[in-house]
Amino acid sequence: MEIASVKCVMNKDTLNIEIEGDVDHHTAKFIRSEIDKAIFYYRPKVALLNVGKVDFMDSSGLGLILGRYTNVKEVGGVLKILNPSKDTEKILSLAGIERLIPIIKITKNAN
Repeated sequence: MEIASVKCVMNKDTLNIEIEGDVDHHTAKFIRSEIDKAIFYYRPKVALLNVGKVDFMDSSGLGLILGRYTNVKEVGGVLKILNPSKDTEKILSLAGIERLIPIIKITKNAN
């Protein structure tokens, strides 16, 4: 089991949330708590959930995302998911998450 970390940074009206590590039943409670503190403190218009550094996600991760979608919506904002890995994107797609939450892949240009 890898230890997960979460970082929440507010920039103007946008809450940038970055999760790193495994999102499973061992780590979801901690991650959920940290994100919810930031959502209800900052009340963002947009919350960007960057999952680009998530190594593994199970159904606990899906529950975590859907719950944060509800909480962000409750404070009048929108949630967007950024940079899912191929495996994470497959889980999100199978669950139909993209019907509720936009999934955005940001690619870095090689200049």
